[in-house]
Amino acid sequence: MISTKKHIQQLAAILRAKGTADVVISPGSRSGPLTHTFVSSGYFTCCSVVDERSAGYFAIGLAQAKQKPVVLVCSSGTASLNYAPAVAEAYYQNIPLIVLTADRPDYWIDQGENQTIRQHHIYRDFCKKEITLPMGESEKELWFAGRMMNETLNTAVSGAPGPVHINIPLEEPLHDLMDEDLPPVKIIEVTDTETFLPESEQEKLAAVFNKAEKILILAGQQNHNPGLEKILAGLVKRTGAVVLKEHLANLNNPHFCSHVDILMTSLLSENSVDFQPDLLISFGGAFVSKPLKQFLRKNRPEHHWHLSEAGQYYDTYQSLTRVINMKTATFFGQLSELSVPMNRDFFQRWKEKEQQVSQMRDTFILETNFCDLKVFDFIRKSIPENSVLHLGNSSPVRYALLCDASKEVEYFGNRGTSGIDGSLSTAVGFACESKKINTVILGDLAFFYDSNALWNKYIGVNLRIVVIHNGGGNIFSMIKGPGESPAFKEYFFTENKYSAAGIANTFGIDYFKAENETELEEALQKFYAPEQKKAAILEIFTEADENSRAFRELFKYVKTK
Repeated sequence: MISTKKHIQQLAAILRAKGTADVVISPGSRSGPLTHTFVSSGYFTCCSVVDERSAGYFAIGLAQAKQKPVVLVCSSGTASLNYAPAVAEAYYQNIPLIVLTADRPDYWIDQGENQTIRQHHIYRDFCKKEITLPMGESEKELWFAGRMMNETLNTAVSGAPGPVHINIPLEEPLHDLMDEDLPPVKIIEVTDTETFLPESEQEKLAAVFNKAEKILILAGQQNHNPGLEKILAGLVKRTGAVVLKEHLANLNNPHFCSHVDILMTSLLSENSVDFQPDLLISFGGAFVSKPLKQFLRKNRPEHHWHLSEAGQYYDTYQSLTRVINMKTATFFGQLSELSVPMNRDFFQRWKEKEQQVSQMRDTFILETNFCDLKVFDFIRKSIPENSVLHLGNSSPVRYALLCDASKEVEYFGNRGTSGIDGSLSTAVGFACESKKINTVILGDLAFFYDSNALWNKYIGVNLRIVVIHNGGGNIFSMIKGPGESPAFKEYFFTENKYSAAGIANTFGIDYFKAENETELEEALQKFYAPEQKKAAILEIFTEADENSRAFRELFKYVKTK
C-alpha cells in the first residue's frame, strides 16, 4: 500500500531506478506519505531511528559502509533542523545523503501552524543542491518535479559526492493509500567521463616535478584505495618523494611516513630547512595535526598542487599554486609515467627522523604511568586484524594518531566538521552493515552526548564501544589557554562523574571496565574474545591531571632530544 501522493510515488520510483535502496526514517505524521511508500512498496530497506540528529549520523555510517547513497526521511519543523550537523559532516566528507524533509504548504508558513518553520534552503551552505517540490499534480508539474528529482539525485553522486536536499510540502490527507505498484518514470542519466592531463599540462607539471629535489605528498583522510597505494609506493621508490599520512588516510605501505604530530613537533624545534619541500602535493580530507600546519606555513614550498575532483581551492598551508581537478589515482598514474629517477636523500632524511621520534615515543609510553596515552597503546595492540576503527573527536583521535596504526584495520572519523556529536551514531550505522568487528573510541562526554545512538534495534553483535572516562573534556587540558582560566573546570573541562554502566544496562549491552593496566589487559582479552557474541562497552577510567602531564611531557621530550 503506497501513498496516493503522485510526487511521492514518482520520487520513490526514481530512487529505485537509480539503485538507491537504503532509507533511514524518523517517525512523524507529515512525512507519512514518504514512510508508507518506502516501507510498503517492497523495494527499499528501511531503518527506524527516532532521534533525527542520531539518524543523520547513522545514515553517514551506513553510506560509508555500503559506498552508496542513503535516504533520510523526517517530518516537518525542527525535525529537519536536527539533521543539520550530519548534513554538514557529509558535505565536508563528500558523503551522498539524500535528505527528504516533509513540509507544510507555503500558505501556512509563519501563520502559527504547528510544526511549521521556514524549511526552504535550510542546508543551503552544506549541500550540493536543494529543491522544493510543487504541491500540484498536473502533468506539467509532475514533469517539472521529475526533472528536478533526476538532476538532484544525479548531483549527489557526480564529481565529488555530497548531500542533497528535497523539501516536500504536503497537504492533508496524508495517509490515504492505494494498492498499486510504483509508476513508470523517466530516468535522466549522467555519463561519467574520465579526466586526463592534456599533453601540454603533462609537460609543464613533469618539468616542475622532475626538477624538484624535495617532494612532499600529503595524503588526507580517505577510504582505503589499494590501487592508489600501489601507485604511490612505486612513485616513492622511483623518485624518493615522501608520502606523509595519518591513519585516517588508510594507506599502510611501510615506505610512507606517519606519526605526524610528534614528527612535526620535533622538526619545529630545530632548523628544519632540510625538511622543507620544494613541491607539495596534497589530496584527500583534512589533517588532524596542528604542528603539520605550523611547519608548512613556516616552511612554505615554492609549488603546492592540490588534487580535487570538485576543484576546491584548499590553501590550508598558504602556499597553493595549482588546483588539479581529477581523480587522485589517475593523476599519480600519469605522473609516475613522466617521472625520472631522483636522489633519495630527502626520503631517507624523513624516514630517519620518523624512526627516531617513534623510538622516543615508545620509550616514553613504556616508562610513563597509567594514562590515556598508555591506554591507547594497549588498545591499538588489541584491536583484531581485518576490523574497523572509528575515532571520536578531540583527544581520542589525537591519542590514536600518536600511536602506531593497528594492523589491517580501516580507520574512520567524523573529521569533516570535527564535532563532538555523532561519532557513536556513525559507528552504529556502519557496523549494522559491516560483517567485521567495529570498534569506536570516544571520550566520556562524547559518549553521553551521543548516547541516543544506542536507541534503536540495529546494534550489531560486532560493535565494540571504548569509553575513555577521563572525567570531562580532556582536550581542554591538552591545549594552551583554557587550563589557565578560572572558568576551566566548570565551563571548559566540564567535570563528569557519571559512568557508562547505567546506559549499558538500559540498552542491554555488555559492560566491562578497567582502572589500571592489569584490569585493562584482562578486560581487552574478554572484550575481543571470540566468545563475546554481543555488543559491548569497555569503560576505562584515567586521571585527567596525569593525562595532561603525560601528553605535554611527550611533546617536550621529542623537542629536546
